[in-house]
Formats: sequence, C-alpha cells, structure tokens
Amino acid sequence: MSSEDFEMAPMTFPGHQSYDEKVAEKFNQLSSLNVNDKTEQKNGLTYLSWSNAWLEFKKVYPTATYNVVKNPQTGLPYFVDPAVGIMVFTEVEANGLKYSMWLPVMDGANKAMKTEAYTYPVWNKTTRQYENRKVEAATMFDINKAIMRCLTKCLAMHGLGIYLYNGEDMPETVESSTEAPQQNATPVKTRKRKSNDPYAGIKAAINATNSTQELTDLYRQHENEVKGNPQILALFTTRKQQLLNAA
Repeated sequence: MSSEDFEMAPMTFPGHQSYDEKVAEKFNQLSSLNVNDKTEQKNGLTYLSWSNAWLEFKKVYPTATYNVVKNPQTGLPYFVDPAVGIMVFTEVEANGLKYSMWLPVMDGANKAMKTEAYTYPVWNKTTRQYENRKVEAATMFDINKAIMRCLTKCLAMHGLGIYLYNGEDMPETVESSTEAPQQNATPVKTRKRKSNDPYAGIKAAINATNSTQELTDLYRQHENEVKGNPQILALFTTRKQQLLNAA
C-alpha cells in the first residue's frame, strides 16, 4: 500500500481494495481469531495442532498451499549441522503472498536433537550435584513432528495464532542458582517475556487521528515500517475504515 491509497480513501470500496489492503484485511481477520480452545500446554509452551491450524486457515484462504523445503543435496526434508542440530523449513503461499519459516528438531524438554545422542550437565537441587541429561538421537518421527509444528508457525506469519508466539524470541537472561556451587557453576537460564504490546505506540498514534488526512500524514511518517509489516498496515486500514464510517 502506498500513501496514494490513503489519499484516495473516500473513493475506495470493499470490492475495489488494493492488493495491500486485501492482505492487511486477511491478516487482521486471521490474527483476531481466538484459537485458545484448540491449543495444548507442554513444558511451559503453548502448541496449536497443525490440523486445527490448517483447517482454520483454509476457511480464509481456500486455495492456499504449503511446501516442505527439501535439502537440494540429499532430497530429504531437513538440514543437518552435526555441531548444532537439525533444522526444518516450510513455506505457505496464499493469494500470491508467501512466507517461510524454520524450526529446529527438539525433544520433549525442548533441547535441540542431533543425528547422534549427546548429554548435557544439569544441577540437581536434591543431591546438590551435577548430573548428565541425555538427548536421544533424532528419528524420522521427531523430524515429522518438527515439520508440522513449523507449518503451524508459518501459518502464524500470515496471522493465524500469531499471538501465541508473543515473547518467544526475547533474549534469555542468565541468573546464578542459589542452590548450585558459586565456583564453576552452570547458570540457570530463565526466559523473561515482554509484557508491553510492541505496537502500543503506533496504535495510540493511529487511534489519535481524527481525519483521513491526519492518517495519511502519519502513514507517510512510518511508510517504511508499514510496507514491511502487515500487522501495522492492518491497523492503518482498520482506522481508515473507522474514519470513513464516522464521516
């Protein structure tokens, strides 16, 4: 969407939306869906079943397609780095808009799996000693689960269930465990999630506009951000419609 779309706002009708407006409308529709009743909790993380996710997505995009990216060297649907683990990639295309996503193959404790089993040290508070935890070698079953979870995450890039991933990529802060020895101790990592809405500032600015001209001016100030972010674009589109309805 360009700034001209906002200048022509009064002449824009639902049946004559621009491509960007249609994308924003679909993203807004998908991101507003409440899928909490279709999720499960496991090890502190929330999972949305791929079958439920695909079902809901196809209701909005009936012709959508997905692709599991294969390693061109092996023809297999995963990529291996012996040092760090196994990664899978998926793509989802809907009405000409394609998003890609990646996900490591993980075990039940969310530890990266490799082609061979390995161990890592964990501090046992009861015995006050370090003990080794084992991560089994990945199987095709583990890889298949990772692929389908990756597909669900890719659907979130289009908007479906995206709120479930809020704070997922926040940096981990390292704290020393009071239970472990002070010297040569292995830090305990705790993930702190961001509590503030990342779009709070722009939302407030958009909602503060009282005319389509003010909205257009604001759009021009943030044009580079809007072009690369369907969620922000959706906010502008929604506000534009509100202003038109109120006129």
